Amino acid sequence: MFKKLYPDKWVESTYQIDFRNLYEQGYRGIIFDIDNTLVPHGAPADERAVRLFDTLRDIGMDSVLLSNNDRARVDLFNRDIGTKILCKANKPSAKGYRRAMEMMGTDTKTTIVIGDQLLTDMWGASNAGLYKVLVNPIHPKEEIQIVLKRRLEKIILFFYKRRLKKTEALSKRTKA
Repeated sequence: MFKKLYPDKWVESTYQIDFRNLYEQGYRGIIFDIDNTLVPHGAPADERAVRLFDTLRDIGMDSVLLSNNDRARVDLFNRDIGTKILCKANKPSAKGYRRAMEMMGTDTKTTIVIGDQLLTDMWGASNAGLYKVLVNPIHPKEEIQIVLKRRLEKIILFFYKRRLKKTEALSKRTKA
């Protein structure tokens, strides 16, 4: 029922992802959400974010910041990052994701999406046929429309966790 909203992988933080391993697996481009994925909502890039994008460049990964925010917000974050950007992306529409891949010269097999919201980031990535990683929000302070979406996301994540448990149980029975 909610399959288009489910992530392919769920991790605590963007900063725990092994990007070198992703590169070795053949990924060459990353589409990032900004707010609560890389920094708290509305914040500029911090040292951790700057180091992350330096590391990505060092290993040969390209990136695009795909945001529903306006240009001023994205520019504030990107000032010290210096990556490609797409503002007012209208997520979960697949159009912005496809445009981001064009900008990086990647395709659905070599691009990964990292975001903190099921109803925008994960759904949009599914619409574009991309591998998607859900991260937990960095900070609990959010705009009211996001707070309301988070309530629905809790229900969806309940079913996602239940599905994972069933899959794990089936896998154990198959191996035995």
